[in-house]
Amino acid sequence: MRLVAIKGAAPAPTPDFSHAQVQAMQRAVIRLFDHWGVTDAQAAIMLGDIAVRTYQRWKQGEYGRWNVDLAARLSNLIGIHKALRLLYTETERGYRWIKAPNRAFGDRSALDVMLGGQLTDLMRVRRYLDSYRGAW
Repeated sequence: MRLVAIKGAAPAPTPDFSHAQVQAMQRAVIRLFDHWGVTDAQAAIMLGDIAVRTYQRWKQGEYGRWNVDLAARLSNLIGIHKALRLLYTETERGYRWIKAPNRAFGDRSALDVMLGGQLTDLMRVRRYLDSYRGAW
């Protein structure tokens, strides 16, 4: 089989966030994880298998360096939160949804899926919620 290059194919866009934007997302995700009842160890997995101590430093306001993968993870987590806020008028119900079994995930919870640790696991949950609430 011969592979042929596709002319004019552009590389996938990468998130273009400023340092201040990433820090704002870090602060928001810390609060979000608190609402979801996520442990520090679970948070570290969803954030790209960072050290638990690194996440604990974030909670103390020491954010440090970041990369494109981390920015994409933070963005997807905030997208999940936004979708839940749009789907559920009762905020607590949206927070509880994260840990509830879901047939779409083989009776696993969204949290269980996200704890797979891959960026695509976060994207899977976000795509599900986005499709559930319909195209905008």
